[in-house]
Amino acid sequence: MTLLWSLCSGSVRVRANGNSTFETVSDRAPSFLFGLCGALPRRRYGLKKIESRRSTPKNIRTVKAVILAAGKGTRMKELTDALPKPMLRVQGKPILEHIIDGLITAGITEIFLITGHQAEAIESYFGDGNRWGVRIAYGRQLVQDGTGKAPELARDFVGSDTFLLTYGDILVKPETYQQMLRRFSDGHFSALVTVTGSEDVAKGGLNFFDADFCLTRLVEKPSASRIEELRKEGWLKQGQPAWYNAGIYIFRPALFEFTGRLQKSPRGEYELTDALNALVEAGHRIAGMQIEGRWVDVRDPEVLAALERNQAPL
Repeated sequence: MTLLWSLCSGSVRVRANGNSTFETVSDRAPSFLFGLCGALPRRRYGLKKIESRRSTPKNIRTVKAVILAAGKGTRMKELTDALPKPMLRVQGKPILEHIIDGLITAGITEIFLITGHQAEAIESYFGDGNRWGVRIAYGRQLVQDGTGKAPELARDFVGSDTFLLTYGDILVKPETYQQMLRRFSDGHFSALVTVTGSEDVAKGGLNFFDADFCLTRLVEKPSASRIEELRKEGWLKQGQPAWYNAGIYIFRPALFEFTGRLQKSPRGEYELTDALNALVEAGHRIAGMQIEGRWVDVRDPEVLAALERNQAPL
């Protein structure tokens, strides 16, 4: 493992075992440096009354947050030439700021941002998080080789704590994060995966659950022939919704045992979904939760424009 310390960026670069190169940016770096350097079965989970704007279930000691914000967002075309996609503005402020505001509502005040493309734009805007009353630390994913290895940048930051993981371009109602924490506290789970339902079985990765809505299997972006096999095997049933990964999770640190073993997928990337399947195969219980209400993947200019036209509160 090779370590390199950079005074200007306040960062440590790590190359481990010849795989991905990461850069961890210290949250202790002086703030001026940032300026210089740039319908569910049996039960509807997560719909309990929210008693406080900043509350975490009592049986969860500490919850931190990790946000994946390293990608360029090529489908945004020229909009992300000078800015990373999470910094594109929706109703007057960056997508990422909407996410952070929602996390704060859930009582999460320690946040780790994984940056990459135009990292300085994110780091200089949010700094150490003091303006929002939170602590923000950073890590840079220097090689864009999938989402499976990226969370490892936050391993030291997470420590022994539970953490919420979200992509930096997914917008949900703030209460969704609170609902996730409550669902996670319902039982002894190693993780939680959020999903959205659809009649279309060809939209993306498919999640399958048991009678308690715990994950039993995840099939990433199945082909038409694979979908037909799933029907014949009884995984896909007529009249039942298909559950798609919504891109927001809760994990215990046990995740890192499985991300550390990942091999690249046929797409040439490390897939977070492979780690989820490995967790299930190892006997870990993973809770599922359907996201109720708004869920937006800000994937392209058309979605961004639609959000601007719809001035309903985010």
